Amino acid sequence: MTLPVGWTARRPTVDDVPAILAVVHAADRFAIGYPDFDEEDVRSALTAPFVDPARDSWLVTDPDGEAVAWSILANPSGVGREWVDVLVDPDRGADLRAPLLARLLDRVAERAAERGLPALTARTGAYAPETRWAGELVAAGFTRVKRYIRMSRPLDDLPAEPPPPPGVTVRALHADDEQDLRLFHRIHDTAFRDTLDHDPLDFDRWRELLPSYGKVWDEWFLAEVDGEPAGALQSSDQAVEQGTGWVRTLSVLPAHRRRGVGAALLRRAFSVYAAKGRSRAGLGVDLANPTAPVTLYRSVGLAEERWTDMYERSVPATAV
Repeated sequence: MTLPVGWTARRPTVDDVPAILAVVHAADRFAIGYPDFDEEDVRSALTAPFVDPARDSWLVTDPDGEAVAWSILANPSGVGREWVDVLVDPDRGADLRAPLLARLLDRVAERAAERGLPALTARTGAYAPETRWAGELVAAGFTRVKRYIRMSRPLDDLPAEPPPPPGVTVRALHADDEQDLRLFHRIHDTAFRDTLDHDPLDFDRWRELLPSYGKVWDEWFLAEVDGEPAGALQSSDQAVEQGTGWVRTLSVLPAHRRRGVGAALLRRAFSVYAAKGRSRAGLGVDLANPTAPVTLYRSVGLAEERWTDMYERSVPATAV
């Protein structure tokens, strides 16, 4: 990668979190209109499982030492796809995005070899305003595979939570109860098996990752139909700084779909978010997921905010 005179590309450390955050905020403002990350998000990215900043991340600074671009790999579970993220200050670092992507793809190839795999799939996203980035991804061999939409609704006009459909009950997860955690994991794992992107994790590995999902345990819920396990809703604290309650996953077992289970879980979550003073509720929808119909979300008052296109390509392992 050729840099302008006086510019530097180096490996970041947690001491660089404030500088990286400035880049992330500049990128966010261009892509979605407002900052969507905080310092803890950046720190978590640098210290996440299966991430070595000394090998999996780059920080580019200008002659004054100010950060203008940051790239990093992510794979929270250590299996499946590698997420490649290249964030730049659009006013000063736009030309750096493609070469930083090339460096990340070289690293993905190394990680494939380290895992003894013939290849790994790299994935990344592009928001609507990022037309140049989308073109650079295609030029680098990526293909657009699907679209996510973000949906949200205000909570200041939330009606009283209606009774669930006959036979349906919803209760909070007991995070200190081993059986409850195993039940939640079983519902989640089973419900997502018919989706293309599901990376199955056994219970022990899933439990190890729980701290990375946030600690809002009273915002996780289980549903039953006629006394049988039927669904689960997992919340995340990722949008608390924006006053938003966030639904990370909604899982309904195939035998209990179209019984009002999903809507009942969502309405319970919204009620809890509102009781905590949150102003909005939101979630992301994978339009390729046959189990997550947009009509369900619209029925509980959610509306589309914006979309993100997902791109991916296969990266052959580095020859050993």
